[in-house]
Amino acid sequence: MTNVVEVHNLTKSYGSVTAVDQISFTIEADKIYGLLGRNGAGKTTVMHMLCAQQFATSGELKVFGEHPYENNKVLSQICFIKESQKYPDHFRIIDVLEVAKSLYANWDEAYAYALIEDFRLPIKRKVKKLSRGMLSSVGIVVGLASRAPLTIFDEPYLGLDAVARSLFYDRLLEDYSEHPRTVILSTHLIDEVSRLLEGVIVIDNGKLLLNEDADALRGRACTVSGLKSAVDAFVRGRHVLEQSAIGAAATATIMGKLSAEDRKYAEELGLEFSPVSMQQMIIHLTRTQAVGKGTGEK
Repeated sequence: MTNVVEVHNLTKSYGSVTAVDQISFTIEADKIYGLLGRNGAGKTTVMHMLCAQQFATSGELKVFGEHPYENNKVLSQICFIKESQKYPDHFRIIDVLEVAKSLYANWDEAYAYALIEDFRLPIKRKVKKLSRGMLSSVGIVVGLASRAPLTIFDEPYLGLDAVARSLFYDRLLEDYSEHPRTVILSTHLIDEVSRLLEGVIVIDNGKLLLNEDADALRGRACTVSGLKSAVDAFVRGRHVLEQSAIGAAATATIMGKLSAEDRKYAEELGLEFSPVSMQQMIIHLTRTQAVGKGTGEK
């Protein structure tokens, strides 16, 4: 399958601070990816480099097989919806749509106006007078209606209530099924978007922590609970993300697929399993990394 993005040993430093540290990954065409991680992990820096809005310090970056910097052929195929998109003070929503129409070759005006109705946006109101949620909705409308071959949403949900976020997810899936393209979602609302994702990239402290197919990732972690002695025996030698005990009882969150033999052994020990959501898994992973750094572990 064709790769839309190819990143090899990509690094971005600001003086003595390394925001992105030698990360390598690929993004395939016509898939929805989650670019996930904690605040300050380096996600937005990566997105800015993909869109040629920042230069890499070192490493190689290709988008649609070419370097994106000063490359209109590449940049014209990208729609980047930023978390805090700025517009001229005099711009109304209708002006934003007119500019977008001139920027994106695949722009669907009828679809854009249908989305305006869906999100109940006052099309002639000045953007600077919009609520935070309305401003996010404008970005969503542009991102979806652009139908750009590579569409990137950086936290597009700020200020949106649960109903509006659900509407965005539904419209994204519907339009993606009819007009496939590569979509990157950067968000903290991992469980909400997990059903949409086909690929998951996790960045932590500037380093690539995880790059996996979403289906393969689902079910990779579970929590086991029971008597502390039994839990200790079961998790010995496994990848433990978190472990706690209260008196004689204990729980442990572990990574890795369990075999039939594993489950039989757990049953013999009297242990119980409970699933771990994608969001919980990533929280455990990034917390483990943070604790490791704090203790001098690698």
